[in-house]
Amino acid sequence: MNSDIFKDRRKSFIDYNETYFWTCTIKDWLNLLEPLNYKQLVLNSLRKLVINNFIEVYGFVIMPNHIHLILKILKPNGKEKPNVSFLKDTSHELRKDLRINNPNFLRLFEVTESDRKYRIWQRDPLAINMFDLNILEQKLNYIHHNPLQARWRLAQNTEDYYWSSSRFYKTGVDDFNILTDYRDIF
Repeated sequence: MNSDIFKDRRKSFIDYNETYFWTCTIKDWLNLLEPLNYKQLVLNSLRKLVINNFIEVYGFVIMPNHIHLILKILKPNGKEKPNVSFLKDTSHELRKDLRINNPNFLRLFEVTESDRKYRIWQRDPLAINMFDLNILEQKLNYIHHNPLQARWRLAQNTEDYYWSSSRFYKTGVDDFNILTDYRDIF
């Protein structure tokens, strides 16, 4: 009997050429992504994947302790999916900077796992297939309103929060050079 049929699919499972709402959270919900240079680091990693046609990004927000993306994985990045490459790349760059500039904070990310000394992102990010345009628009609205929530209060209006795709959808200007307008695709 094949026991694989009883295994649950991971929350982070992503198929190629499907659109997903993808949430990645910093380990223990620590506010690691507050500094502007760390937000830029996240965008730089996404930009590399977009430029090399590994992903399309339709929406995003970078919050102090998590990110939300609406994206499509187009092709493998070597032997791995680009979303895995993103997590590895950002983890490496964040660790490198913390080691130099904030080693005490880096200690909060130490783990006793057999394959690593530090874990920046929590395991198994959430991936929800956007099989319907209405669901995609609902998630995009959620992403854009995330910085306005009472817990955060990072902006008064969605387009005022710089680290989001909201301004792109209001003005058509992509300050980050990573975005594809979902309305051109769906």
